[in-house]
Amino acid sequence: MPPDHNLNDTGSAVLAKTARRESEGRGRPLRIGIGGPVGSGKTALVAALCKTLGSEYELAVVTNDIYTTEDADYLRRNAVLPDERIEAVQTGCCPHTAIRDDISANLDAVELLEERHPGLDLLFVESGGDNLTATFSYGLVDAQVFVLDVAGGDKVPRKGGPGVTSADLLVINKTDLAPLVGADLAVMERDSAAVRDDRPTVFLSLREDPSAAPVAEWVRNQLAQRPIGAAM
Repeated sequence: MPPDHNLNDTGSAVLAKTARRESEGRGRPLRIGIGGPVGSGKTALVAALCKTLGSEYELAVVTNDIYTTEDADYLRRNAVLPDERIEAVQTGCCPHTAIRDDISANLDAVELLEERHPGLDLLFVESGGDNLTATFSYGLVDAQVFVLDVAGGDKVPRKGGPGVTSADLLVINKTDLAPLVGADLAVMERDSAAVRDDRPTVFLSLREDPSAAPVAEWVRNQLAQRPIGAAM
């Protein structure tokens, strides 16, 4: 369970730790949050990104599950990273609480990895499965990815919700299933553009593209726009 302190205390702790790292001349890796509903393919996407980007960057991952370490165990079984680069958070509460409202448990896991591996370039924080309102605190991550899958139907993007509308990248996943569930990808593309202003949306099938190429390229661009290791 997360430590029992309020949001103001958490925010103060974030600022204090950031200031300390800057005063010591230490930067930190780019942190990218990955959220989305249960079964949308978040963990499979994280695994694909670790495999694709692992030879280019120093990586680590924090996973979130309510009562188990299932997602971290999946990543370890698939050997996407050395075990010591994967930390599991058991939130004991709604996933959005631990990534947005009281980020203390996640922040502890992130900072443990950053201290254990001072040369990290990139750190993924995967949320537990949540609904369309799930967003990350920018005290925890620098950029956010939200994952939907076509099995929910082509109506989901136009339903909006902060996860869909405000994420820095929207991933519409499992496009290979569209013919089987009657989802119209053109409708999903149109509706995503309508609710997301100029924020990008990519379509993905990990079955057809196990490298998650468009998402990996977006991550590379995020890193290119920010000096690796720079403190935020």
